[in-house]
Amino acid sequence: MAEQVERIKCLIIGSGPAGYTAAIYASRADLKPVMYTGMEPGGQLTTTTEVDNFPGYPDGIDGPKMMMDLQKQAERFGTEVRMGMVTEVDFSDEVGGIHKITVDNEKQIEAETVIISTGATAKYLGLPSEQRLRGGGVSACAVCDGFFYKGQDVAIVGGGDTAAEEATYLANICNKVTMLVRKDYMKASKAMQHRVTNTKNIDLRYNTEVEEVLGEQVVEGLRMVNNETGEKEDIEITGLFIAIGHKPNTDIFKGQLDMDDTGYVVTKGKTTKTNKPGVFASGDVQDKVYRQAVTAAGTGCMAALDAERYLQTIEAEVTV
Repeated sequence: MAEQVERIKCLIIGSGPAGYTAAIYASRADLKPVMYTGMEPGGQLTTTTEVDNFPGYPDGIDGPKMMMDLQKQAERFGTEVRMGMVTEVDFSDEVGGIHKITVDNEKQIEAETVIISTGATAKYLGLPSEQRLRGGGVSACAVCDGFFYKGQDVAIVGGGDTAAEEATYLANICNKVTMLVRKDYMKASKAMQHRVTNTKNIDLRYNTEVEEVLGEQVVEGLRMVNNETGEKEDIEITGLFIAIGHKPNTDIFKGQLDMDDTGYVVTKGKTTKTNKPGVFASGDVQDKVYRQAVTAAGTGCMAALDAERYLQTIEAEVTV
């Protein structure tokens, strides 16, 4: 006997700051939201030890604790948080249409509204030696794996806020951190740049790229190349951390939603509306400019309000 299809008023895909904030607002609006957490419950903030720029935490808070607090708050208002991965979608083109979603390749769900908060995934350099040594000293999460290199020499690649934050984190526990920036300047905010340059055991190298990660089973060193002079240099390290950006987690929505050239969902004007009626996008999945927890939370709020107003419009049309 076929499993009965579940009908949901508001489905939230993803569980970062955007998803949980959307859940809080949707719950309070009596939309009875159901959230599927995806492969990384809590999103990218679960890999951040210290969050000191989110309003309301004067002494800062660690990322995992913050996400647990957000989940508890969402559940307090009635959000049903489920473990699971959305594997297929079929969004309706009609206003008031029902969106069909498949979870874990088997469970069928029909949703009146969908809020997408699937975030983004870390990028790698793509070098054969880097890929071979992933799990053997190459990591895209310094906070996750930095502890294993306490007191050792490591390197980090990248020049943005994430790279700067992770470099200073590593500097607190490692002997030396070599930071490779491909250009002759950092893209990180001035505050983050100052943190890097004021940290004595960070060796900042501009115009420098990775040519090869050295080692057979584990990382033993790094061959760097200056992209202006061509000069190469080998250094001994035990860990290499990649912090060069992220790819939006939007593959399952291709062909369904409008996206830009890099795969970020395109939303309309100052709203979270996508090109499909009743489907909304919030957080890093549609924001490649600000990419902050507080802005993700803000768009999560917007998505829930947009979903609520959309349903109100549909109900008003039905009663006319």
